[in-house]
Amino acid sequence: MELLAAAEWHDLASAHYLAVDPWIQPRLSRRAQQEKHPVDDFLFEYYPISPAKLRTWHPGFGFELQATEEDYELFNHRHYSFAEGRVTLRGEWLDESHEKFLNIRNFLAATAARPARTGCFGLHEWAMVLGQNNVRHDAWPLRLNQDDIRRTIDEQGLRCTHFDAFRFFTDEARPLNPIQLTRDDQFGIEQPGCLHANMDLYKHAFTLAPVIGSNLVRDAFALAKDIREVDMQVAPYDLSPLGVTPIAVETEAGRAEFAHKQNEFSVRATAIREALISRIDSTIGVSLD
Repeated sequence: MELLAAAEWHDLASAHYLAVDPWIQPRLSRRAQQEKHPVDDFLFEYYPISPAKLRTWHPGFGFELQATEEDYELFNHRHYSFAEGRVTLRGEWLDESHEKFLNIRNFLAATAARPARTGCFGLHEWAMVLGQNNVRHDAWPLRLNQDDIRRTIDEQGLRCTHFDAFRFFTDEARPLNPIQLTRDDQFGIEQPGCLHANMDLYKHAFTLAPVIGSNLVRDAFALAKDIREVDMQVAPYDLSPLGVTPIAVETEAGRAEFAHKQNEFSVRATAIREALISRIDSTIGVSLD
């Protein structure tokens, strides 16, 4: 167990606050003005993880903090204990979380073991509006008509492997997906090329934040934010007033651009997924062998 001096971990916590502030302040400003943003609000609403929770700093498993009782008030007392001038992870919480951590670890490992599947071209968002007049983001018009949406889906095909996208498909789109996904299928089907599976790494990282540390949480958030931007660029909505430039996956050039970005995200996600697995193993003593 490494002891971090008060000045050292205070600097680390301050650096974390500064790093996440550009993500948090626009969200707080919009909320104060009762404004919505379908791209940037997603990560705070879908999972949901509040700005205050994202701002909370965690050193990670293997560290103790030289601290005062006043310092201790910065930490969730369910996760951390304070004794003899030190803040440490609470052993009781680690014990009771063992099964949850193991389940996340096994899910991530199963996903990592599969080859990345690309070629979906982000058409899950198209499948969520196919045949519908009332769409999910009803404040924003579609940039294509229903005939163009149907033609693109028919030409390219749906290839969704993520249940939490598939469950929002319209009744017309759902039968067009080769796999009729259920929640129970997720452990056996999730694969590392999927945009939403890679975005979900932020959800897993936050659940594990006290043991993996805030650096990895930030990496996962940054990846999820970048993925969400591309997710909405390929969506059939007209978000040009927000400065969102469409990636026209109804064209060959647009599909090529999307595939390139999808591969880049998969590489970044692989590194984060491996780091999450490694840190869980270090915490609960599970061997990869």
